[in-house]
Amino acid sequence: MKRPDGRRPNQLRPIKITKNYMKNAEGSCLIEFGATKVICTASVEEGVPPFLKGSGKGWVTAEYGMLPRSCTSRIRREKASGRTEEIQRLVGRSLRSVVDMDKLGERTIRIDCDVLQGDGGTRTASITGGFIALADALLWMQQKKMIDVVPIKDFVAAVSVGVYQGVNVLDLNYIEDSKADVDMNIVMIGRGEFVEVQGTGEGGTFSETQMKALLALAQKGIKELLILQRKNLSGLSF
Repeated sequence: MKRPDGRRPNQLRPIKITKNYMKNAEGSCLIEFGATKVICTASVEEGVPPFLKGSGKGWVTAEYGMLPRSCTSRIRREKASGRTEEIQRLVGRSLRSVVDMDKLGERTIRIDCDVLQGDGGTRTASITGGFIALADALLWMQQKKMIDVVPIKDFVAAVSVGVYQGVNVLDLNYIEDSKADVDMNIVMIGRGEFVEVQGTGEGGTFSETQMKALLALAQKGIKELLILQRKNLSGLSF
């Protein structure tokens, strides 16, 4: 089986990370998974949601959106579709899993993920790039003496895997994603534990053996993404 873009089944698309992409944000990057391009920004805000007021704890949340011509046909500017809300919650959960909220103080860090161009994997690119923007914002806060230590417990990244034309493949582009028999999105932290496993039999069912093989393939890809994150976040020593 030859993949549409010529990659090997276990090969990521070319990944490019451009840090400090937005000059006014406390943390930002442009992350590219092949033709998929997402701007991730982190904004530091004083205050927390009502359920955290008086607790001394902080909060990390996310918003996600696709620009009208990020895909092959124009997308209407979204208010809050079910898909958008699902992805926002996924990104927020993933990033919160590696932040010690007790050390953040009563502040909110809002991660905005704006898709400039979509070619599959926009949610996994948003998590991977969103972590870089978040980490840079926390480093900025430490430099401004808003916090004593950077309250990050581990790195986190995400990738898609699936079954395309009967073969397990890593990091699906749009053509593969739209025709995949099985599609999964995996979120994992640096020490190898999973934050989220989303798996769907789009064109059929899948066995426990197939699921384990797809998880192993995702682990391989995420480990490569974690290495790229570390290269771009030299200020984090762990």
